[in-house]
Amino acid sequence: MKLNYRIVIFALAIIFGVAFSIPSLMQSATGKKITLGLDLQGGLHMLLGVKTDEATKSRIKSIAASIKHFAERNDILIDGLTFNDTSVKFEVLDTDDIVKFDDFFKKIEGSIVTKQGSIISLTLTPKEIKKTKQEAVSQAIETIRNRLDQFGLSEPVVAKQGKDKILVELAGIKSQADEQRARELISRAAKLELMAVDEDRNARVYNMSESDAAEYGDIILSDAKNPSIKYLVREIPILDGGMLTDANMGFDKNNRPLINFKLNAEGADIFGDFTGKNVGKRLAVVLDGKVYSAPNINERIGGGAGQISGNYTVMEAKDLAIALRSGALLAPIYMMEKRSVGPSLGADSIKASMVALIGGFVLVILFMMVYYRMAGVIANIALIANLFILLAVMSLFGATLTLPGMAGIVLTVGMAVDANVIISERIRELIYEGKSMHKAIDEGYANAMRAILDANITTLIASVVLYAYGTGAIKGFAVTMSIGIMASMLTAILGTHGIYQLLENKISKSKNNKFWFGIKG
Repeated sequence: MKLNYRIVIFALAIIFGVAFSIPSLMQSATGKKITLGLDLQGGLHMLLGVKTDEATKSRIKSIAASIKHFAERNDILIDGLTFNDTSVKFEVLDTDDIVKFDDFFKKIEGSIVTKQGSIISLTLTPKEIKKTKQEAVSQAIETIRNRLDQFGLSEPVVAKQGKDKILVELAGIKSQADEQRARELISRAAKLELMAVDEDRNARVYNMSESDAAEYGDIILSDAKNPSIKYLVREIPILDGGMLTDANMGFDKNNRPLINFKLNAEGADIFGDFTGKNVGKRLAVVLDGKVYSAPNINERIGGGAGQISGNYTVMEAKDLAIALRSGALLAPIYMMEKRSVGPSLGADSIKASMVALIGGFVLVILFMMVYYRMAGVIANIALIANLFILLAVMSLFGATLTLPGMAGIVLTVGMAVDANVIISERIRELIYEGKSMHKAIDEGYANAMRAILDANITTLIASVVLYAYGTGAIKGFAVTMSIGIMASMLTAILGTHGIYQLLENKISKSKNNKFWFGIKG
């Protein structure tokens, strides 16, 4: 026997496979383990709709806020700044200042600007409105996925369905409390706005209707802690959550949870300019249409940092910080369909899959041993190593195993042994031709290599495409197939070749081809 680098790598691969697959196989409390998908362990299935029309209105509102800030920063007097679902309208009091807006408007994509004397109107094009709605759905998918990742769920499924629907599948959600928390985190708009309190009219807020407030360019908002308390605030915000860069839970001097937030450079400038010009007035911190605080401005606030205080629990503050950090939803979402998937289906699926896996595994092992004798035993060693490596890699990366993923493992068993069948047949052909054992093994692997690589690479490409364009369960199938293919190339090509090289002298001296390869002569 002679040691070679192939057998050393193969041995290390087996040790790796066994070591990292044990936590998943034994379900130990420590170590990284494979996570079971929704179809195997149960969980929550939701179909969400996106109110895309609100995204256009939000975009227009943001443009109006930018116009207001641009005018204030450049000392341009404007009046009658109003907006609707698709357009903004305002008047420039000094017509000489109209040209100052030209460069500003050029930066707003998909807009049509109309000037009638001192009146300026900005309208979004139909193409831009459609684009905004599409972006609202894409942004909602990304935002929900980010929130769920930070929530701590392993590989949640968040995928687009149709034009304005989102499929969400959360494995492992079993209790009503976890379900409620996940639903609130997903659906929360987390829209942060800093809005000026209309100090001139706020005292009359309890005697005003929404239409009365609108005449002054104001809206009426309720206090988050006490809905009976009302605030009259300017409809156009000073800035919104789009300028937010970070949000984290903290504690006030009384050890009560609050959220600290930071703004980007533009937001910090706007915040600083507004607080500097409005000392003595109040600034309302508004989250999802509720006023969480309305502190007095005592001095200019620089640095772009602020706080949101409220009657939170620690868990609520953490979830709110996650929602703010991951970004506000451009458009509200609503529940179209919800169902809880019980684990009983998963238990049946696991049992059926295990029967298929073990049954197929045993039949393959028996066939290889009967037909190829010791060559079959070597192939079986490679097959067992392949399964351990597959489980180890999935465990190491915390992959989610779905029912199609288990089907991929079953299919991998057949594909892994296929390479050894090709190699064994090539070696047998060369032995029949009278080649020495050394040449038969080396040339057998060389001749089989092209067919093995062609088959595995084409299957690997198909798996990559499935993962790139598939969703949910299809991705699970693609992952297990991809890992299985790469593991089989390591075990079948490198590993078994190393074993043959290790046993080459012994095989040659025995001259018992029937025992080693199942052939006469």
